[in-house]
Amino acid sequence: MRNLLRSDQGAGIVMLTFMAVALVAANSPLAALYQAVHHTPVHLRFGGFLIEGPLVYWINQGLMVIFFVIIGFEIKQQVLEGQLNTLRSAALPAFAALGGMAVPAVVYASFNLGDAVGMRGWAVPTATDIVLALSILSLLGPRVPVGLKVFLTTLAVFDDIGAVVIIGVFYGEHFAPVPAVVALAAVVGLFALNRWKITNPIAYVIVGAILWGGMLKAGVEAALAGIIIAAAVPMHSDGSASKSPLRSAENTLHLWSSLLVVPLFVFFNSGVVLDEKAFANSAGGIWLGIVAGLFLGKQVGVFGAAFLAVRFGLCRLPERVSWAQVYGVSILAGIGFTMSLFIATRAYTDPVMLSSAKLAVLSGSLLSTVIGVLVLNFSTASHEKVTRVC
Repeated sequence: MRNLLRSDQGAGIVMLTFMAVALVAANSPLAALYQAVHHTPVHLRFGGFLIEGPLVYWINQGLMVIFFVIIGFEIKQQVLEGQLNTLRSAALPAFAALGGMAVPAVVYASFNLGDAVGMRGWAVPTATDIVLALSILSLLGPRVPVGLKVFLTTLAVFDDIGAVVIIGVFYGEHFAPVPAVVALAAVVGLFALNRWKITNPIAYVIVGAILWGGMLKAGVEAALAGIIIAAAVPMHSDGSASKSPLRSAENTLHLWSSLLVVPLFVFFNSGVVLDEKAFANSAGGIWLGIVAGLFLGKQVGVFGAAFLAVRFGLCRLPERVSWAQVYGVSILAGIGFTMSLFIATRAYTDPVMLSSAKLAVLSGSLLSTVIGVLVLNFSTASHEKVTRVC
């Protein structure tokens, strides 16, 4: 069970289960209890330092730091020792990720031109949920070429990097300089710990907490403190691959992220009330822009950018991977879910707009899942037949 929950497939099952439970809770006699817990006020005070907000705010801005730490660990490992350590190996997924972020943003904007409030959500369909996408891909079993899994993983990592930059630049709040100086000092402290080869996790937790509080009060997206913390954790303690503080921390936090952080985030952010108001906006620019951006924009952007990059000789397809399979993965990249929901909570302050955006994220992700699996199942089976004949 522990191994299953550590896997992408197990984590995906947990996420989908909590999404289903949230939808049931929000549309049943439990709705009043669900909303009461959702909006339960929580306060934290240290002298004159006060943070307050509903429970969902603490989950999105507090617990999600652990989620971003895991993302940061994955990015750092890929850059230092994985698929991003050379330009050649990173080129194809980098181009694909760039196209997969740019085209959905354009698609969304085309449905919301002239609507200043609606345009705040332009980044919602640009994100890919790495856990769910890989979980769905794993359902096809060993028939999926290793190169295709690596392509999707690396594509999603680049996508996460882009999402982190977008959130940090475009979705902060009113900037406050004094807390920002505190946060900057904490960043210096974290990398000083790295420089001094400090491996005690308590030191990183304490300085990381100061960084989080400073970013929160400075108006910067506080959850992104996790990326900075992850970047500061040493990859190796003594120069050998056998001792890695980063991998040790990742092994400890991964299960917490899979079983607590992401499920709670999904539970409290995907409980959309499916009533007339929710579906009344299904013809609006926000709903159409997100669904079209995730399902159409992602596949056009990812596949189109990959095809052009190979066509002009900038990179080449992974071994034993066909264009039909790349197209299937391009559709799966439209599974936005966790990161798209996170961006939506930062983009829309109106509850009606946020509910419409959440419903659109769920709809676009579901559509991308179903069609992507069908295309991949067909393309993988066809590729196997051709390989056997040859």
